[in-house]
Amino acid sequence: MENLVNPSARFWSGKKVLLTGHTGFKGAWLYLWLQSLGAQVHGLSLTPETTPNLSVLSGIAADETGSTLGDIRDKALLDRVMEREQPEIVLHLAAQALVRRSYIDPIESFSTNVIGTLQILDAASRCASVQAVLVVTTDKCYENREWLWPYREDEALGGHDPYSASKACAEIATAAWRSSLIDMPAYQCRQRPLAIATARAGNVFGGGDWAVDRLVPDFFRTLAAGQELIIRNPAARRPWQHVLEPLAGYLLLAEHLWDGNAQEAWNFGPPMDDVRPVSYIVDRLFGVENGNRKWRLADGHQPHEANFLALDASKARAQLKWRPRLPLAEALDWTHDWYLRQARNENATELTLEQIARYTARADAAPA
Repeated sequence: MENLVNPSARFWSGKKVLLTGHTGFKGAWLYLWLQSLGAQVHGLSLTPETTPNLSVLSGIAADETGSTLGDIRDKALLDRVMEREQPEIVLHLAAQALVRRSYIDPIESFSTNVIGTLQILDAASRCASVQAVLVVTTDKCYENREWLWPYREDEALGGHDPYSASKACAEIATAAWRSSLIDMPAYQCRQRPLAIATARAGNVFGGGDWAVDRLVPDFFRTLAAGQELIIRNPAARRPWQHVLEPLAGYLLLAEHLWDGNAQEAWNFGPPMDDVRPVSYIVDRLFGVENGNRKWRLADGHQPHEANFLALDASKARAQLKWRPRLPLAEALDWTHDWYLRQARNENATELTLEQIARYTARADAAPA
């Protein structure tokens, strides 16, 4: 068996980290994990969009010393935050992250995901304390040809919908920034070039996600309301993974970036056995609930969505020593447990930290 590697508390302890998108689902989990590792983390994001919201339940969003609420496209705000916080590492997760919303307001999606990313790179490049930037995009940045094999990092980028296309653009813009940074006059004052990488993850789920138009939170929302779940494409196959899987990858990748290594694009996806159709996820969740509720197909025309998508994460496994450790069925059980206990008024922060500890314990217990 391959050894499991955890993010290093020795590395992260005391590190000054700017985390964008900390009021989002993945961002809130990452903020709490960084805190548990001893990092001095500061979040920058828009006001939480959902109620409930993990960043609100955990107190992250209201912490004036550890949180700034604002828009990543605001250059003056970014400069103030960089000057005040003097971060050493920037983890950029802030984004317009919903496919269907991108059809409604495509300009907002491109502006946030492309211009927002460039503003982050510019501010980080002008801040002497910043040594590494990780830009998180998505598995949907690939030009999806409905192949039956997973995409590797050197495959063509593209996107049928505005969200996917905007993330492909963010990947291209980040790669251009990285390759050209040393020749840009405005940034030649840096003692060493900024280390920059991008990360692409699969369909991420876990406790504490209340976003609309996402399968798992939609399930728990309709379950709580006693309503019927509506599914758009039950046959669509996706690379499903628990939120802790890619977050572990992001942290390991940032550790490599610190030394100037790994400056390229990276996939963090599940094994092919966990690339399952939407119907499997729904049936599994209903099975866990042991209820008789049903789902039905959405009425009318639906925007285009890919039928098959998978990621090849062999590079991350080989070079970062990252690999998934939660099989899909178990990850769904963890998710169901988180929502069920939180609905019973258990503390959301404690639930999240408990699952982080359980996740990292698997590596601690693995043979050396």
